[in-house]
Amino acid sequence: MSSTYVYGITSVGHPSLPDGMEGIGEPARKVRLVGVGALVAIVSDAPDDLRPKRRDLLAHQNVLAESGGGGAVLPMRFGSVAPDDEAVTTVLAERADHYHERLRALEDKVEYNVKAQHDEAAVLHRVMAENAEIRALTEASRRAGGGSHEERLRLGEMVVAAVQAREAQDAVTLQHLLEPSADAVSTGPDSTGWLANISFLVDRKAAEHFLAAVETARRDLAHLELRVNGPLPPYSFVEPGPSAPVGTE
Repeated sequence: MSSTYVYGITSVGHPSLPDGMEGIGEPARKVRLVGVGALVAIVSDAPDDLRPKRRDLLAHQNVLAESGGGGAVLPMRFGSVAPDDEAVTTVLAERADHYHERLRALEDKVEYNVKAQHDEAAVLHRVMAENAEIRALTEASRRAGGGSHEERLRLGEMVVAAVQAREAQDAVTLQHLLEPSADAVSTGPDSTGWLANISFLVDRKAAEHFLAAVETARRDLAHLELRVNGPLPPYSFVEPGPSAPVGTE
Protein backbone atom coordinates (compact mmCIF):
# COMPACT_ATOMS: atom_id res chain seq x y z
CA MET A 1 0.00 0.00 0.00
CA SER A 2 1.31 3.47 -0.90
CA SER A 3 2.02 5.98 1.81
CA THR A 4 0.08 9.25 1.80
CA TYR A 5 1.62 12.58 0.84
CA VAL A 6 0.05 15.59 2.60
CA TYR A 7 -0.04 19.03 0.95
CA GLY A 8 -2.17 20.88 3.47
CA ILE A 9 -5.16 20.91 5.80
CA THR A 10 -8.36 22.90 5.42
CA SER A 11 -12.00 22.91 6.47
CA VAL A 12 -14.62 20.61 4.99
CA GLY A 13 -16.51 23.62 3.65
CA HIS A 14 -13.55 24.66 1.52
CA PRO A 15 -14.25 24.63 -2.23
CA SER A 16 -13.15 21.35 -3.80
CA LEU A 17 -10.07 21.19 -5.99
CA PRO A 18 -10.33 21.17 -9.79
CA ASP A 19 -11.38 17.81 -11.18
CA GLY A 20 -8.43 15.61 -12.06
CA MET A 21 -5.86 17.84 -10.37
CA GLU A 22 -2.42 16.28 -10.26
CA GLY A 23 0.34 16.67 -7.71
CA ILE A 24 3.81 15.29 -7.16
CA GLY A 25 5.36 12.24 -8.75
CA GLU A 26 6.17 10.99 -12.23
CA PRO A 27 3.66 10.06 -13.40
CA ALA A 28 1.85 12.68 -11.34
CA ARG A 29 -0.36 11.37 -8.56
CA LYS A 30 -3.99 12.45 -8.47
CA VAL A 31 -4.82 14.83 -5.64
CA ARG A 32 -7.73 13.93 -3.38
CA LEU A 33 -9.31 14.89 -0.05
CA VAL A 34 -9.48 12.77 3.09
CA GLY A 35 -11.28 14.05 6.13
CA VAL A 36 -12.84 13.57 9.50
CA GLY A 37 -15.41 15.84 11.11
CA ALA A 38 -15.07 19.39 9.83
CA LEU A 39 -11.47 19.00 8.62
CA VAL A 40 -9.98 17.64 5.41
CA ALA A 41 -6.42 17.01 4.32
CA ILE A 42 -5.32 17.59 0.74
CA VAL A 43 -3.34 14.48 -0.18
CA SER A 44 -2.14 12.15 -2.89
CA ASP A 45 -0.27 8.87 -2.98
CA ALA A 46 3.43 9.38 -2.22
CA PRO A 47 6.09 8.24 -4.69
CA ASP A 48 8.48 5.62 -3.34
CA ASP A 49 11.50 7.68 -4.45
CA LEU A 50 10.36 11.10 -3.20
CA ARG A 51 13.11 13.69 -3.62
CA PRO A 52 13.03 17.51 -3.68
CA LYS A 53 13.11 17.68 -7.48
CA ARG A 54 12.16 20.95 -9.14
CA ARG A 55 9.08 19.41 -10.77
CA ASP A 56 7.77 18.07 -7.48
CA LEU A 57 8.52 21.27 -5.55
CA LEU A 58 6.55 23.23 -8.13
CA ALA A 59 3.71 20.68 -8.06
CA HIS A 60 3.51 20.97 -4.26
CA GLN A 61 3.34 24.76 -4.50
CA ASN A 62 0.74 24.59 -7.27
CA VAL A 63 -1.58 22.37 -5.24
CA LEU A 64 -1.37 24.82 -2.33
CA ALA A 65 -1.93 27.81 -4.62
CA GLU A 66 -5.02 26.21 -6.17
CA SER A 67 -6.44 25.05 -2.86
CA GLY A 68 -5.74 28.35 -1.12
CA GLY A 69 -7.73 30.38 -3.61
CA GLY A 70 -11.04 29.84 -1.86
CA GLY A 71 -10.13 29.85 1.82
CA ALA A 72 -7.50 29.28 4.47
CA VAL A 73 -5.23 26.26 4.08
CA LEU A 74 -2.59 25.13 6.56
CA PRO A 75 0.34 24.35 4.25
CA MET A 76 2.56 21.39 4.98
CA ARG A 77 6.20 21.63 4.02
CA PHE A 78 7.45 19.58 1.08
CA GLY A 79 8.04 15.97 2.07
CA SER A 80 5.22 15.54 4.61
CA VAL A 81 4.32 11.85 4.36
CA ALA A 82 2.03 9.68 6.49
CA PRO A 83 1.89 5.87 6.48
CA ASP A 84 -1.63 5.87 4.99
CA ASP A 85 -4.92 7.79 4.82
CA GLU A 86 -6.03 6.42 8.17
CA ALA A 87 -2.96 7.87 9.87
CA VAL A 88 -3.85 11.26 8.39
CA THR A 89 -7.43 11.20 9.64
CA THR A 90 -6.25 10.05 13.07
CA VAL A 91 -4.02 13.12 13.36
CA LEU A 92 -6.85 15.37 12.11
CA ALA A 93 -9.12 14.03 14.84
CA GLU A 94 -6.50 14.25 17.58
CA ARG A 95 -5.48 17.82 16.75
CA ALA A 96 -8.83 19.14 15.55
CA ASP A 97 -8.98 22.05 18.00
CA HIS A 98 -5.49 23.19 17.05
CA TYR A 99 -6.16 23.01 13.31
CA HIS A 100 -9.45 24.89 13.62
CA GLU A 101 -7.73 27.64 15.63
CA ARG A 102 -4.92 27.92 13.08
CA LEU A 103 -7.36 28.03 10.15
CA ARG A 104 -9.21 30.91 11.80
CA ALA A 105 -5.94 32.73 12.56
CA LEU A 106 -4.57 32.31 9.02
CA GLU A 107 -7.70 33.24 7.08
CA ASP A 108 -6.70 35.77 4.36
CA LYS A 109 -3.10 35.79 5.60
CA VAL A 110 0.15 35.30 3.68
CA GLU A 111 3.77 34.98 4.73
CA TYR A 112 6.69 37.21 3.76
CA ASN A 113 10.20 36.05 4.57
CA VAL A 114 12.86 38.73 4.98
CA LYS A 115 16.55 37.91 5.08
CA ALA A 116 19.29 40.47 5.73
CA GLN A 117 23.04 40.59 5.41
CA HIS A 118 25.59 43.38 5.73
CA ASP A 119 27.05 45.28 2.86
CA GLU A 120 30.64 44.63 3.93
CA ALA A 121 32.12 47.98 2.96
CA ALA A 122 29.20 49.91 4.42
CA VAL A 123 29.21 48.10 7.76
CA LEU A 124 32.99 48.50 8.16
CA HIS A 125 32.59 52.21 7.55
CA ARG A 126 29.82 52.30 10.15
CA VAL A 127 31.87 50.35 12.71
CA MET A 128 34.79 52.71 12.23
CA ALA A 129 32.52 55.74 12.66
CA GLU A 130 30.99 54.37 15.86
CA ASN A 131 34.10 53.02 17.60
CA ALA A 132 36.75 55.56 18.61
CA GLU A 133 39.16 52.86 19.84
CA ILE A 134 39.10 51.03 16.52
CA ARG A 135 39.64 54.33 14.69
CA ALA A 136 42.63 55.17 16.90
CA LEU A 137 44.22 51.73 16.52
CA THR A 138 43.70 51.83 12.75
CA GLU A 139 45.36 55.22 12.50
CA ALA A 140 48.24 54.14 14.74
CA SER A 141 48.72 51.01 12.63
CA ARG A 142 48.75 53.10 9.47
CA ARG A 143 51.37 55.45 10.86
CA ALA A 144 53.49 52.48 11.93
CA GLY A 145 53.41 50.99 8.44
CA GLY A 146 50.95 48.27 9.41
CA GLY A 147 52.08 47.65 12.98
CA SER A 148 53.26 44.42 14.55
CA HIS A 149 51.61 41.04 14.07
CA GLU A 150 50.11 41.25 17.56
CA GLU A 151 48.73 44.72 16.89
CA ARG A 152 47.17 43.65 13.60
CA LEU A 153 45.69 40.58 15.28
CA ARG A 154 44.20 42.67 18.08
CA LEU A 155 42.73 45.16 15.62
CA GLY A 156 41.25 42.36 13.52
CA GLU A 157 39.64 40.74 16.57
CA MET A 158 38.15 44.08 17.64
CA VAL A 159 36.68 44.68 14.18
CA VAL A 160 35.17 41.18 14.04
CA ALA A 161 33.62 41.61 17.50
CA ALA A 162 32.21 45.01 16.56
CA VAL A 163 30.70 43.65 13.33
CA GLN A 164 29.13 40.71 15.20
CA ALA A 165 27.63 43.10 17.76
CA ARG A 166 26.29 45.24 14.92
CA GLU A 167 24.76 42.13 13.28
CA ALA A 168 22.83 41.26 16.45
CA GLN A 169 21.69 44.87 16.87
CA ASP A 170 20.64 45.21 13.24
CA ALA A 171 18.61 41.98 13.37
CA VAL A 172 16.62 43.35 16.31
CA THR A 173 16.23 46.77 14.68
CA LEU A 174 14.98 45.26 11.42
CA GLN A 175 12.37 43.17 13.21
CA HIS A 176 11.18 46.16 15.23
CA LEU A 177 10.80 48.22 12.06
CA LEU A 178 8.70 45.60 10.24
CA GLU A 179 6.63 43.86 12.90
CA PRO A 180 4.11 46.70 13.41
CA SER A 181 2.98 46.01 9.81
CA ALA A 182 2.46 42.28 10.48
CA ASP A 183 0.02 40.17 12.47
CA ALA A 184 2.69 37.79 13.79
CA VAL A 185 6.41 37.18 13.54
CA SER A 186 8.43 33.95 13.42
CA THR A 187 12.22 33.95 13.60
CA GLY A 188 13.67 31.31 11.32
CA PRO A 189 16.76 29.19 11.87
CA ASP A 190 20.10 30.88 11.43
CA SER A 191 21.46 30.39 7.95
CA THR A 192 24.96 31.00 6.71
CA GLY A 193 25.50 34.50 5.41
CA TRP A 194 22.35 36.04 6.87
CA LEU A 195 22.23 38.11 10.05
CA ALA A 196 18.43 37.94 10.09
CA ASN A 197 15.94 35.36 8.79
CA ILE A 198 12.45 36.47 9.79
CA SER A 199 8.98 35.50 8.58
CA PHE A 200 6.03 37.86 8.91
CA LEU A 201 2.35 36.94 8.82
CA VAL A 202 0.59 39.65 6.82
CA ASP A 203 -3.04 40.28 5.99
CA ARG A 204 -3.40 39.80 2.25
CA LYS A 205 -5.06 43.21 1.91
CA ALA A 206 -2.21 44.90 3.84
CA ALA A 207 0.61 43.48 1.72
CA GLU A 208 1.38 46.83 0.07
CA HIS A 209 1.66 48.45 3.50
CA PHE A 210 4.11 45.77 4.64
CA LEU A 211 6.21 46.08 1.49
CA ALA A 212 6.30 49.85 1.97
CA ALA A 213 7.67 49.24 5.48
CA VAL A 214 10.37 47.01 3.95
CA GLU A 215 11.39 49.83 1.61
CA THR A 216 11.55 52.23 4.56
CA ALA A 217 13.80 49.76 6.40
CA ARG A 218 15.93 49.40 3.28
CA ARG A 219 16.39 53.17 3.24
CA ASP A 220 16.97 53.61 6.99
CA LEU A 221 19.37 50.65 7.22
CA ALA A 222 21.36 51.38 4.10
CA HIS A 223 24.27 49.21 5.29
CA LEU A 224 21.99 46.14 5.02
CA GLU A 225 21.10 44.11 1.96
CA LEU A 226 17.53 42.83 2.24
CA ARG A 227 15.95 39.93 0.36
CA VAL A 228 12.17 39.59 0.47
CA ASN A 229 10.33 36.42 -0.57
CA GLY A 230 6.55 36.38 -0.77
CA PRO A 231 3.66 36.25 -0.71
CA LEU A 232 4.00 32.63 0.42
CA PRO A 233 1.66 30.15 2.06
CA PRO A 234 2.07 30.73 5.81
CA TYR A 235 4.39 27.76 6.42
CA SER A 236 5.99 29.33 9.49
CA PHE A 237 2.67 29.82 11.27
CA VAL A 238 1.02 26.38 11.04
CA GLU A 239 2.23 25.58 14.55
CA PRO A 240 1.73 27.88 17.55
CA GLY A 241 4.61 29.92 18.86
CA PRO A 242 5.14 33.00 16.63
CA SER A 243 5.45 36.20 18.56
CA ALA A 244 2.85 38.94 18.30
CA PRO A 245 3.98 42.28 16.89
CA VAL A 246 4.69 45.09 19.29
CA GLY A 247 1.54 46.66 20.65
CA THR A 248 -0.80 43.77 19.80
CA GLU A 249 -0.59 41.78 23.00
